[in-house]
Amino acid sequence: MGSEITIREIKPINIEDGYLIDGFPYAGLANAIATESLTSTIDFELAGVLDSDFFPPISIIKDEVPNFPARIFVNNMLKIAVFSSYLTPHESLHRDVAKTMLNWANQHKCSLILSSSLILSSSLIKPGNDNKSIMGVGSTTEAKKKLNDANIPILRDGTVPGIPGILLNEGALSKTNVIVLLVKGQEPGPDFRSGAEICMALSKLVPGTACDLPTLLHEAEIIEQSLRQTEEEATPLKDAMYG
Repeated sequence: MGSEITIREIKPINIEDGYLIDGFPYAGLANAIATESLTSTIDFELAGVLDSDFFPPISIIKDEVPNFPARIFVNNMLKIAVFSSYLTPHESLHRDVAKTMLNWANQHKCSLILSSSLILSSSLIKPGNDNKSIMGVGSTTEAKKKLNDANIPILRDGTVPGIPGILLNEGALSKTNVIVLLVKGQEPGPDFRSGAEICMALSKLVPGTACDLPTLLHEAEIIEQSLRQTEEEATPLKDAMYG
């Protein structure tokens, strides 16, 4: 199914040799929590929106302002762009979302795409994998070097599903630098702590970013509550669209 995802830029964007951070939620909300936390602690501005006929028809009201569910935030000084979404994309859209992200990053000459995924601890406990709470995978030799320089262990064997997995596969083929951070989640349990861990790891990989952990944990918990409420309110629309 072709989703025809469109990007509408509303402000000048200059992130050449910079970074694109994937903030779409999936496999839990940790990824979205991490990027929302990042954009709330650093000076980012809304620079564009993503839209598709296959996105739920909904407006997210924040501080009296209507918002598209999927948006692009940019800090041109730090050369960082964040694809942020309040809603989890349907599985049928994962490939199109990933390719849209890759094409946009290449058009803007980004040097690195970063994503993350929350996975159960048991899936990382394999021979050759360090027993760490967060690990990483790189699509290229340069991406792996960045993980090593940041002292983030590299996953030796495992599976990365959804949008992060597609980003890695396509990045490896096109020689595009992609890093996916993998954080061990617990079921059941809140996602905000995992989101905070991802945000801390991002701060090691993206120059100019920093996280204060106590403040980050507080903000991340509030963000998780907001994201879960939005998901609940959008569920009837998504059910009607996808069955």
